[in-house]
Amino acid sequence: MSNIMPFILNYYNKEIVNKIRIKYGVDSMDALRMFLSSQTYQMLADEKLEMWDFSPIGIFDMWESEQVTGNPRNSLYLRRDEYV
Repeated sequence: MSNIMPFILNYYNKEIVNKIRIKYGVDSMDALRMFLSSQTYQMLADEKLEMWDFSPIGIFDMWESEQVTGNPRNSLYLRRDEYV
């Protein structure tokens, strides 16, 4: 993991956890556990995927898609080209 990755992950963790907390009414620790245990987080943490180019809204959409479908790659944010 590069030196910049902890800073990037910290930023996304705060943003996504806050969105989960607000939308789903869970406390911060539960929201953090939900995000950190997700496949979406694993993808975000993979430097090769360079997902730091995505907005927190896009990452949150991927996380929500994962919760509903079981796969963050089903996110409309990622598949937007198919619907244009």
